[in-house]
Amino acid sequence: MNDTEQTMSWSINEVARASGVTSRTLRHYHAIGLLEPAWTADGGRRYYEQEQLLRLQRILLLRELGLGLEAIGEALAAQDGAGAVDVLRRHRAWLLAERDRLDQLVATVESTMTTLEEGGTMTANSMFEGFEQNPYEEEARSRWGDLAVDDATARIRGWSAEQAELAKSGFGAAMDTLRTLRADGAPVDDARVQEVVDQHHRWLCLFWTPNRESYRGLADLYVDDDRFRQSVGQGDDALVEYLRDAMKAYADERLT
Repeated sequence: MNDTEQTMSWSINEVARASGVTSRTLRHYHAIGLLEPAWTADGGRRYYEQEQLLRLQRILLLRELGLGLEAIGEALAAQDGAGAVDVLRRHRAWLLAERDRLDQLVATVESTMTTLEEGGTMTANSMFEGFEQNPYEEEARSRWGDLAVDDATARIRGWSAEQAELAKSGFGAAMDTLRTLRADGAPVDDARVQEVVDQHHRWLCLFWTPNRESYRGLADLYVDDDRFRQSVGQGDDALVEYLRDAMKAYADERLT
């Protein structure tokens, strides 16, 4: 077979560079059965072909839509019987719907700007077209107070593009790495684990800056509150407990 007839393949490092997904995360996706490589060379190096790259694209699209790894796996399993183009067509529809929602937000903001510049007054309904309400805001105000919630809102408005990207992907990336480290048997005070918790802490500080006591309290909340435990662990309670213990070790060592 000549070179032009060979199936094109990419090493794990090449896929990592092209997709922005770390090699560690790709190895984790392999370990949990989410993304099998096309083949593995001597020495264990993974290689991927077009079929695997298409699957990775689907994983990343679903992750952008806010799904956890377990939900992504279920979605992919449900889609496996469909053709690649049909699946991508559905993803395209989801992305277009999200674009339409963002376009509505832009239109609302622009309309507000125009009205204010002209000295007019908008109706309450028109000022909030396209905005999704946070179902936990009322509880957050009750638990932590109006000042804390308003401070978090003010911080969000002042984010840079880099901070907005960290806010979107920082928590998920930290959990993916933490899941791998736990599977490798790393203790919670391992330097690698603590580096991941530091990423979590920096992500959290985009919204709120906790001290030692409040960070330890949040660690307990992740485990004790059913909603947090499910959201954080996606059904893996042991991982949430691992995060809790790692957060407490971080708080005791680095926070005051």
